[in-house]
Amino acid sequence: MSVEEGKTTPSEAASSLRPFFHPASVAVVGASRDPMRIGSRLLDEMIRAEFKGKIYPVNPRATEIQGLKAYPSVRGIPEAVDLAVIAVPRDAVSGVVEDCAARGVRAIVVITAGFAESAGEGKQLQQELVEKVRGYGMRMIGPNCMGLLNTDPSVRLNASFSPVFPPSGPLAMSSQSGALGLAVLALAAQRNLGLSTFVSVGNKADVSGNDLIEYWESDPATKVILLYLESFGNPRRFAQIARRVGRDKPIVAVKAGRSAAGKRAAGSHTAALVASDVAVDALFRQSGVIRAETVDELFDVAVALSSQPLIQGRRIGIVTNAGGPGILCADACAAAGLTVPELSEETRKLLRVFLPAAASISNPIDMVASAGPGSYTQTIATVLASNEIDALVVLYIPLERNASSAYATAIREGVERARAEGGRGKPVLACVMSDEVSQTLLVSQDEIIPAYRFPETPAKVLGKCATYFEWKSSPPGNLSTLANVGTQNARRVVQDFLERNGSGWLPAPDVETILEGFGIPMPARGTASTSADAVTLSERIGFPVALKLASTRILHKSDVGGVQLNLSDSAAVEEAFTKIRNELASRGLLEAMDGVVVQKMVTGGVELMSGVATDPAFGPLIAFGLGGIHVEILGDVQFRIAPIADKDAREMVRSIRGFRLLEGYRGHPPADLSATEDILLRVSRMVELLPEISELDLNPLVALPPGQGCFVLDARIHVTAAPGSQQRR
Repeated sequence: MSVEEGKTTPSEAASSLRPFFHPASVAVVGASRDPMRIGSRLLDEMIRAEFKGKIYPVNPRATEIQGLKAYPSVRGIPEAVDLAVIAVPRDAVSGVVEDCAARGVRAIVVITAGFAESAGEGKQLQQELVEKVRGYGMRMIGPNCMGLLNTDPSVRLNASFSPVFPPSGPLAMSSQSGALGLAVLALAAQRNLGLSTFVSVGNKADVSGNDLIEYWESDPATKVILLYLESFGNPRRFAQIARRVGRDKPIVAVKAGRSAAGKRAAGSHTAALVASDVAVDALFRQSGVIRAETVDELFDVAVALSSQPLIQGRRIGIVTNAGGPGILCADACAAAGLTVPELSEETRKLLRVFLPAAASISNPIDMVASAGPGSYTQTIATVLASNEIDALVVLYIPLERNASSAYATAIREGVERARAEGGRGKPVLACVMSDEVSQTLLVSQDEIIPAYRFPETPAKVLGKCATYFEWKSSPPGNLSTLANVGTQNARRVVQDFLERNGSGWLPAPDVETILEGFGIPMPARGTASTSADAVTLSERIGFPVALKLASTRILHKSDVGGVQLNLSDSAAVEEAFTKIRNELASRGLLEAMDGVVVQKMVTGGVELMSGVATDPAFGPLIAFGLGGIHVEILGDVQFRIAPIADKDAREMVRSIRGFRLLEGYRGHPPADLSATEDILLRVSRMVELLPEISELDLNPLVALPPGQGCFVLDARIHVTAAPGSQQRR
């Protein structure tokens, strides 16, 4: 089954949100003649933006505001109203909603604060507000938001109190922070970035970020979607929508709340659960969302995606007039997973014709400080038109006063020549370390070259864009169905345990039943409660064997001497059993001993681990990394949100830093990668069909050479009767 099956249909979301962005008329409820009030600013900014529709101020104590006839209520407006922007005291909002419903208003923006983001009765009032809005068939943005904008020249709607109305362009943005939204709009205008629409979602009581992404999916004015996120309402729905939309329109997101302090601040601001950063990374990686570390980087990436072709490889050409910035850029390319290949002799011959002898022409191409504008034009045209790079970074460090504009012109001309001579389809990013040149270099009416201030920035941007291209161009992958797994016994074991004990760690025999039911391979093994039983089991399994403490209360067996390896005969098994028992007795832990697991020794291979941890908002996360003690010391672990597809399993195995060990390293044979990936898929299917599993640890797994399989040497499973939380809209 494809991971894209079961798509949501965006048509309903798009049609229900259209009145927000294309209203023929807007009522400003709470419009005021007092310039210090929000209602006055809302009306003022709407007028200032030259909204193309009709504006109706609503104030029961005024007949005219800013030259417009005012009405005592929305009910009293004689013409139809598409959108109402509400900025009245909290306790008056409910009555205004009723007035809007009576007038047939389809969309409302509630600026008013004091709802779920505040203490006390605000949460209950917000719930009642949502029920009323939905009961009347309306949609609501907010409450506790800044409003929205649509820069379409045929609309020009500023339904917010932002004093900045940015230029029209292909970027759409949603922000969970109203205050940050003001700064974002100012930054966009400062950097001359055009926005199609902007929405401050506030408390997301009705219209969510997911709804907006679906709206922008079919919005012809939007090319790139930008998100500032503090929390997720329904992360699984987000992933489903983002995975679909991202195939056509890139989504770039900043997620706040990485640190413990950031999470506390974000939680109090939104009154919503903030999920772990590990889960967020996994969610974005699986759904193709480009993660920006800062708002500044958000725009850095956005301008490249909206103005340049999408990079389709990882080979970068660097042209510079100074060695230092070229080296910094090359280092940043390596850190971003890009390559800076040495140019062919053919291309270097072309460069030698016009560059000085002191120039370095291998890549980075350092034209030296004496390089004039003509050198830039010719070098850019030559390198960009070659088939040896996938993108070009142009660095310019001004060495003369008032000369930057001439070099900017030369850069533009070089790109135009290269485009005409076979250099189409490759992005060009610039770094111009000068205040004399704007942050965009216009090439033609159809192309803008982004110009950044520092040489590392273009490399970081291209690295993120290359990762997005690889995600976008790869097949979506298939979810494993494992149609013949023996789940009935596994489910019976879990249910019986929960009925007897409630939540807890399963005993070893139950763990084995579950793993066997899902076809997860283990060496020959059994559980013994006495030394005699352990000897009998060992003789049946065949020496050498390992003895491991069986206990639902002691999780780290090796810490209490509970693991005995390479036992070659019956006497060694009997001695090992006694040693484990005596060690526990000396620690006062003998009552925690349920017996021992006798297991066939497995030698060779690479120790790995897989596991499951449940996030309250995201559900089960599948983990994979190096096993044994390495998982705790090195932390070389990859996470994905369940269910994972075959594509995810392949990426997890190949993304750990220790993957070279699995390929074969210094005489050690490679590992059975297909068997390892198969275990990950079976683990994913297990937690999907048994949601009672709240924690799972398979450590170590041993991956033997290709064709010999991957085996679980130790496993523990925790189950709970409350498998996850109810997700919000």
